Amino acid sequence: MTAGAGMTGTDQAPILTVTLNPALDLSTSAAQVVPELKLRCEAPVVDPGGGGINVSRAISRIGGRSTALVALGGGTGTRLGQLLNEAGLPVLRINAPGDTRQSLSVTDRETEKQFRFVLPGPEWAQADVADALDAVAAAAVAGSIVVLSGSNPPGVPDDFVLRLCARLRGVPVRLLMDSSGAALALAARGKVRLAVLRMDDAEAEGLAGRTLPERRDTADFASALVAAGAAQTVVIARGADGNIGAGPGGRWHVEAHRVPIVSKVGAGDSFVAGYALAIARGRGIAEALGLGAACASATCMMPGTGLCRPDDVMRLYQERVVTPI
Repeated sequence: MTAGAGMTGTDQAPILTVTLNPALDLSTSAAQVVPELKLRCEAPVVDPGGGGINVSRAISRIGGRSTALVALGGGTGTRLGQLLNEAGLPVLRINAPGDTRQSLSVTDRETEKQFRFVLPGPEWAQADVADALDAVAAAAVAGSIVVLSGSNPPGVPDDFVLRLCARLRGVPVRLLMDSSGAALALAARGKVRLAVLRMDDAEAEGLAGRTLPERRDTADFASALVAAGAAQTVVIARGADGNIGAGPGGRWHVEAHRVPIVSKVGAGDSFVAGYALAIARGRGIAEALGLGAACASATCMMPGTGLCRPDDVMRLYQERVVTPI
C-alpha cells in the first residue's frame, strides 16, 4: 500500500454507518472546572456527534465515501441534521421517538484535563426498533460494509445486532461493530459472525476475566475470540500502546503515534473510519491498522470535537509502525 493509498481514489466498497443514538456535541473550556461555582466558559464549538456519524465524518475527511443512517428527533435533531447537510454527508434519516440528545466536553485550561458529559437519549419502543431494522436492511446493499458504532439509546435491546444479522441473512455485507457493554459481550460469545469486532483494552480484560498486560496477551485473547466465532477479525485498542489486530491475515500490532494530545473525543471513531475505508479498498489487516492509527492520532491533535485533518493523517500514515506478533 503506497503512502496515502487508503485516502485517495474512487474504487471502494459502499460503507453504511448506523447511528441510533446521535448527539449534538458541544465543546468548550473554562479557566478551572471546580464544584459549586458558576463556571464561565468560552463560546462552544458545535459538531454533529455519535459513533457512526463521527465515522462518516472522518471517512469524508480522508477522501472516502459513506452514507450515514441516523435517527433524529425534535429541535436538536433538526439542528444536527442541518450540520450534517452543511458537512456534505449523504444522510438517510429515520425518526427518533424523542429529542436527540446533547453531549458536552469541557476542558480545564489550568490542568488541561477534559471532562465529558454524555446524556442518554430518548426511550425507544419495540416499534421504533423494528423501523430501524427495516431502514438498515433497506440501505445495506450487497458488498457493502455496515458499521455499527456507538451506544444504543434506551429501549434498544442488547441483541439488536443479532436481529440485524437475521434481517440481512442472504445479503452479502460485512458488519463492523465497535460497541461496549452487554451488546459487546453477546458478540464476543460468538452469537454473531461479524467481519470485524473492535473493543478497548478495559473491555477486553472484562471479557477475558483477567489482565492482559503484554501485547502477546492481547493478541492471544483476540485470536481466541476469532476462534470462538465472534468475528473474522478482532481489533483491541491498548491506549497509548497502540492497537492489536488478529484475523486471517495474521496478528499485528500498530504503534500509537507520539503526538500532542489536545482532545481524545472521536479518536476511537476515527480509528474505525480509517480501518473501514482501508478494508473497503481491499487492504489487509496490517494496512487497515496503520490507517486507523493515523486517523486516531490525527484526531487527538484537534481541539474539542474536531476530527482528523487529511494532511496529518497522510503524514502519520507514512510514519506508521506495524509489526507482526
